[in-house]
Amino acid sequence: MSFPRTAARLLLGGALAFAGTSHLTFAREDFRAQVPNSLAKPLPLTQDQIVLASGVVEIALGVALLSGIRKRSVGSIAAAFFVAVFPGNLSQLANHASAFGLDTDRKRALRLLGQPLLIATALWSTR
Repeated sequence: MSFPRTAARLLLGGALAFAGTSHLTFAREDFRAQVPNSLAKPLPLTQDQIVLASGVVEIALGVALLSGIRKRSVGSIAAAFFVAVFPGNLSQLANHASAFGLDTDRKRALRLLGQPLLIATALWSTR
């Protein structure tokens, strides 16, 4: 595996582990702003429980990316995770919810452009 791919995988893994930890601690309330009300209704979970569960998943994905085990599978799962959380980013824009310093619709819209980059990085860095 090339150095750029390895570096990207490690950076993504570290970012996921950090983000997951923040779900469980200091940014928990901000992450609730991203959980669409429509998601919490059909699930037997509160918005807070969804935030906690997604945090645990992010930590697990981050650790897996950092460890380098089953890279291709983990990269595909990470990419699928980024696709799965995209509606939360859309919800934050649609509901004009401020969190993480995203306090304008322009900032929230620009953030949406980063999601395909995360998906591509997860796939590219693990191939």
